[in-house]
Amino acid sequence: MFKFGFGQDIGIDLGTATVIAYVKGKGIVLREPSVVAVNNVTNDVLAVGGEARRMLGRTPGNIVATRPLKDGVISNYTVTEKMLKYFINKICGKHVFAPRIMICIPSQVTEVEKKAVIDAASQAGARRVYLIEEPIAAAIGAGIDISKPCGNMVIDIGGGTTDIAVISLGGAVVSASIKVAGDKLDEAIIKYVKRKHNVIIGERTAEDLKINIGCVYPKIQDMEMDIRGRDLTTGLPKTLTIYSSEMMEALQEPASLIIDAVHSVLEKTPPELAADISDRGIYMTGGGCLVDGLDKLIQEKTGINVMIAEDAISCVALGTGKALDNLDALDGNIR
Repeated sequence: MFKFGFGQDIGIDLGTATVIAYVKGKGIVLREPSVVAVNNVTNDVLAVGGEARRMLGRTPGNIVATRPLKDGVISNYTVTEKMLKYFINKICGKHVFAPRIMICIPSQVTEVEKKAVIDAASQAGARRVYLIEEPIAAAIGAGIDISKPCGNMVIDIGGGTTDIAVISLGGAVVSASIKVAGDKLDEAIIKYVKRKHNVIIGERTAEDLKINIGCVYPKIQDMEMDIRGRDLTTGLPKTLTIYSSEMMEALQEPASLIIDAVHSVLEKTPPELAADISDRGIYMTGGGCLVDGLDKLIQEKTGINVMIAEDAISCVALGTGKALDNLDALDGNIR
């Protein structure tokens, strides 16, 4: 357990799929799925994180395993608060001194959604709550110096949202946030398998397919993976072999929506900054950017060099943590 003195700072990437926490001087101390299992009758929290994720789709009627965040924003306030409280206690151990917490949010959230995040973190035990936009945190985490007057483009593909921003002088000049990311890719795979093979598969199976053989750009060698689902005709379990060429077909639509959003941000970018991006390239962060070939596809469609940041999944949490060191410098962009 970690024991901190007063004034401890924690950076939290409150993701739709995963919560990652960064503590100053310790680095990343927590990485758990943002899933909570609740007893419907008593409203007690039975499990949080990895333990609750194993229950998804496998619970009896009185227990519900849910994700309290949807599309990057809080969809169940009470459960989010309980989840945050559990994670803060887990990080801080028994000697809890109210920490200062910085949480990242998608770039296009409303004031109401921002207030929900601040309130949930305050109720969960934070002394002071700061918010930072995801693309800015991702850029800092990717090691980009955002304080200089030159354009940097970041595409952060998480579980619920894809945030795209052109950053200069510590702030986002042009940004867009679309609700097409990891979860929508999983949904597209579920729909495709149902339509083509007449078999229903669960979210976890779809995610396994996406991680292992998912691609959006032609592969040199077609890969395959065996999965199990329920046959819609017979109602019985069925084993299937799925190929990466099928995955490419399944993921075509969500991938093209992400590319359209990138195009629209580039169209609105001032010419001087567009020239900088052309020289420096586009940085991709977030777990969703690891889908095979997505960087190649964006590079082909935009003609700009695309790089995947080192430790792409943790970039936002690392950036959130680093931003805590520079609260005064970033105060114009952080509440």
